[in-house]
Amino acid sequence: MRKKIYIFILMLLFPLAYADAGENGPTDILRPVLNELMAVLGDKSLKGDDHLVERRQKIMNSIEKGFNFREMSKRVLGRTWRTIDEQQKDYFTELMTKLLENVYVGKLETYSEQSVEFVAETIKGARAQVTTFLLNYGMKIPVHYILKNVDDRWMVYDINIEGVSLIRNYQQQFKSIVRKEKFEGLVKVLEEKNRSFLKSERDEDSDSLDDKEGK
Repeated sequence: MRKKIYIFILMLLFPLAYADAGENGPTDILRPVLNELMAVLGDKSLKGDDHLVERRQKIMNSIEKGFNFREMSKRVLGRTWRTIDEQQKDYFTELMTKLLENVYVGKLETYSEQSVEFVAETIKGARAQVTTFLLNYGMKIPVHYILKNVDDRWMVYDINIEGVSLIRNYQQQFKSIVRKEKFEGLVKVLEEKNRSFLKSERDEDSDSLDDKEGK
C-alpha cells in the first residue's frame, strides 16, 4: 500500500515524467543524432589527422541536427546577451560553437569503440532531460542532455557530464572575463583560444609531414 502511495506522489510531482513523448519526443530526436555521431567516430576511413577536416565536418553536421548552439551561447553569456546587438550575438554564437567543437569534439575523438545507452527521459513543460551512459571500454560515463522545446522541436542546450554542467562551467569563466574586460574582451579571448587550437592542429600536421619526409 505504501509503495502505491509513493508512486502516486511521484506521478503528482512529476506528471509528465512517464508520459509517452511520441515520435517527436526528446529521446526520439536525440537518439538518431547520437547514433550518427558514434558512427562517424567509429568510421575507420575517417581516422587520423589526414581526415581531421572531413571528420569534424561530419561530426558537426550530425550535432547541429539536435543541438541549439544559439541557446547555449545565450545562457552562457547570461545578462550580457541582452546588452549586445544581433550581429554580435551571431558572431558570439559562431565563436562559441567553434570552441565547443575544439574542446568537446576533440575529446570525443580520443574515444574508440564507444556506444550510447539511453537510460531515462524526464519532461517538465518545455524542458526535458535525457539520461544516457557513454560506454567506453567497459566504463559507464553518465551524460545528461538538457533540452528545450522550441517550435515543437526538442533541442539540446546543455550537457551535464558526471555532475558538471557545460553551461554553468562556461558561465563562471565568462562572467569573470566580462567583469574585467567587457564583452569585447571576452570576444578576443575566444578568438585567441580558437586560433590556438588551429595552430596546434597545423603544428601536428607539420610534424606528421616531417615524419613522412624523414622516412
